[in-house]
Amino acid sequence: MIATGRLVLRGWTDADRPIFHAHCSDPEVMRYLGGVQTRSQTDAALDRQRDHLERDGYCFWAVERADDGALLGFCGLKPGPPDTPLDGAVEIGWRLARAYWGQGYAREAAAASLAWGWANLPAERIGAITVPANAASWGLMERLGMRRAPEDDFDHPAVPIDSPLRRHVTYWAERPI
Repeated sequence: MIATGRLVLRGWTDADRPIFHAHCSDPEVMRYLGGVQTRSQTDAALDRQRDHLERDGYCFWAVERADDGALLGFCGLKPGPPDTPLDGAVEIGWRLARAYWGQGYAREAAAASLAWGWANLPAERIGAITVPANAASWGLMERLGMRRAPEDDFDHPAVPIDSPLRRHVTYWAERPI
């Protein structure tokens, strides 16, 4: 568990499933992520994060607001996706429900996730990816001090070839000295 001034980053529970599914059913939330997801897809995503936590000791954690326990979305670290520039590296990622956008929660959770990664993992750098059109996401990467690596931009192998979401940009945070 990671606590910040306003948030708690924690492992996932079964009670999170319906709320997480509601977040992933919002077309605006999922605009750059391949579209809305079915209940089985969101359950599988949650289960993957539980598996990462059990196996690796970290995951895209559930982000909960400390004062009322509201599940805002997720943020955290996981092993980078295979067959991408992040393969073999650590990836940071986030997704919040639309009601929580623009309030600094994603930045707060991401900064805490990076700090946890530097304190607990031997990684020399932590990467993040998004589609070029997702200015909010790559803007946060830049506000976190991450640097764009155009040489690592790629077509995501898990995205259909004809999808406008296939191209991804890559950012890296280097271990602080």
